[in-house]
Amino acid sequence: MRRQYHSQSANTVPRMEAPWIAALISNLDRHAQLLDQDIAAEEERAQVFDRSHPVYPILARTLTARRDNLSATIAALEKRLASFQALC
Repeated sequence: MRRQYHSQSANTVPRMEAPWIAALISNLDRHAQLLDQDIAAEEERAQVFDRSHPVYPILARTLTARRDNLSATIAALEKRLASFQALC
């Protein structure tokens, strides 16, 4: 099988990938905001707002973990985007 090589320079790839990463960050941020709303609604429904309380809703705990994971992903993508912008 013959390999095809792209004639793109090292700087071209970040320029092409940067808008995609920015859109992904925006999308993930919207999802994190929706999770925040869902967490608040579940806390309100249960009338328990203290995460250390034994009856804190399991759904709220799960949603919080998902939101925290999204936040970590967003931070990593923002770091990558910043490194791309430094190259250009």
